[in-house]
Amino acid sequence: MGPSGESEREACSLRRLRCPECGETYRDRWRCRCGAPLDFADPPTPEGAAPDPESFDARGGLWAFADLLAVGDDPRNRVTLGEGMTPLVGADRGRESGGDAEPDLLPWNASFKLEYVFPTGSFKDRGATATLTRARELGVERVVEDSSGNAGAAIATYAARAGIAAEIYVPADVKESKLRAIRRAGAEPVRIEGSRGDVTDACVAALGEGGSGAGEGTDPSRTDAWYASHAWNPAFFEGTATVAYEIALQRGFEAPDAVVTPLGHGTLFLGAYRGFRRLERAGWIDSVPRLYGAQAAGVAPIVRALHGPEAADPEGTVNDAADGIQIAEPVRDREIRKAIDATGGDALAVTEAAATRELDRLHAAGFYTEPTCAVAPAALRTLRERGEIGSDEDAVVPLTGSGLKG
Repeated sequence: MGPSGESEREACSLRRLRCPECGETYRDRWRCRCGAPLDFADPPTPEGAAPDPESFDARGGLWAFADLLAVGDDPRNRVTLGEGMTPLVGADRGRESGGDAEPDLLPWNASFKLEYVFPTGSFKDRGATATLTRARELGVERVVEDSSGNAGAAIATYAARAGIAAEIYVPADVKESKLRAIRRAGAEPVRIEGSRGDVTDACVAALGEGGSGAGEGTDPSRTDAWYASHAWNPAFFEGTATVAYEIALQRGFEAPDAVVTPLGHGTLFLGAYRGFRRLERAGWIDSVPRLYGAQAAGVAPIVRALHGPEAADPEGTVNDAADGIQIAEPVRDREIRKAIDATGGDALAVTEAAATRELDRLHAAGFYTEPTCAVAPAALRTLRERGEIGSDEDAVVPLTGSGLKG
């Protein structure tokens, strides 16, 4: 737990939450009384000139950017496994355009951010370290989360690191490798039959009356459970915003022209958007990259909203390979569409056949990733072919999950 008997320190460091829809503020709550997701009322803004990349001390991983995070002001509250500062590498370096198998295939012509080298094998550790830090700041004793796998494994692992009990609600058909990671961290997996939405409903029901939202004068440590949700909890997005800080630093504070990510609930997509916006407002980068989201064909609500049902389901079948982003109703869908509009980006649906081909190409090139993450480079290939990302434009694609997860 965090330091006790230091209420003045907590009052100074614990940031309040605000509803972007109605403006109501809270000490802590998992969603607003009006039903909208909450954000931090006063997220930190970079001050002064951008640091010199050559002398920047990155030994703290993503916590090297602690001054830009709305959690963890007191280093003793930070729940960390040394995560962050994942490699940014040339996708095609040392390889011919398509290799012997596909000599006519165009190169990726991009940089890959290797998010699969995190402690639990996915980018979700960015959000988990920040979320469990917030939980520790609040004195939470038990957390719950619902997840198709990666977020659950990350929350379970960082809860173990924090000494906080955890229950992870998962689909009944979750991959055994992800279930094993949750169990080995000492968390209790709860399998739920039905849709991904049914899993969330069961998790929310488990919050109990107290867990419905700790308001003014409520001690979160006394509620039934605290919702460490990767879709609802604003601390999670503070963590994923660090992907933008790292990309900017690794590129000498020159933003790429485009960033392409998988898109389910939008945790990495929106984290990148928020991070790049902060850097632009501070003058550390000149502009925010165009943001492109790759959704699973057949379960592509953002594509459907932007381009209609045929674009969202081009073959009439669900991309089951991309099970990690099969989110029919993203919690922050309005913010996702706003980010697409603000950056001049887009969202597109990727079929299972396209994702599977891209996964094979990734593995053959030495990038051992899980199937869901292949939708982003597959989308990049389509965007290059369409001319939406020019051949002379810089693109960054985060590779979000490890192939070791099965």
